[in-house]
Amino acid sequence: MMVRKSKGLSERHRKILEFLESHQIKYGYPPSIREIGEKTGISSTSVVNYYLDQLEKMDYIERDRRISRGVRLKDKLAEAVHGASSTAKGTAASLQAAVEDLLRIPVLGRIAAGEPIPVFPRDPREVEAESSVDIARSMLPTRDTGNLYALEVKGDSMIDAMVNDGDYVILRPTETAQNGEMVAIWLPEEEETTLKYFYKEKDGYRFQPANPNYDPIRRKKSDKVEIKGKVVMVVRQVRAI
Repeated sequence: MMVRKSKGLSERHRKILEFLESHQIKYGYPPSIREIGEKTGISSTSVVNYYLDQLEKMDYIERDRRISRGVRLKDKLAEAVHGASSTAKGTAASLQAAVEDLLRIPVLGRIAAGEPIPVFPRDPREVEAESSVDIARSMLPTRDTGNLYALEVKGDSMIDAMVNDGDYVILRPTETAQNGEMVAIWLPEEEETTLKYFYKEKDGYRFQPANPNYDPIRRKKSDKVEIKGKVVMVVRQVRAI
């Protein structure tokens, strides 16, 4: 009688799987048929083989019958889902939680952290994502993650703010900002964009770099400027030493 995977595992199946895993972890190699029987309360090796055959058909193990220790776990995540091992259960639960925590944020282009360059679209909502970055929701400083987008940074004008060339900035779309906030600013007359700290001053606006080698960009109140997004997070690229 063949026990199909869809019908689940019996307690004896689970004991065998748990022992296979614990033995492999402890010794670095699979147990023998006789050892499996001794540890799971099965006196007959033929009965052990019967259960192993079922587990193989259910795709939990692989067997090489030419050697005495030819049993190998095939899918530890499947073991965990079906309760074969408390250790594997915890691993599977952690993996599932990590996957559910991930948020895929579209990368809509590049933005200059230096001299403005015409590489960022005027309206990011109209652009198809060229790639994406995966961020853990728990790392974001906001729970409202529906409209976030990412831009790849080009240049070093924000280097003192720990924003380097090749990093990604995660932005929330907005048309307003408070003094000192890092924003993506669209300059319509130049059809260019830049990443800077925003300051509203008496006679206009100042877009301040975080690098003493760069001068701030100044605009009068009558000039057209558009804030396109507020930086909520920086994703730094790992660089070889």
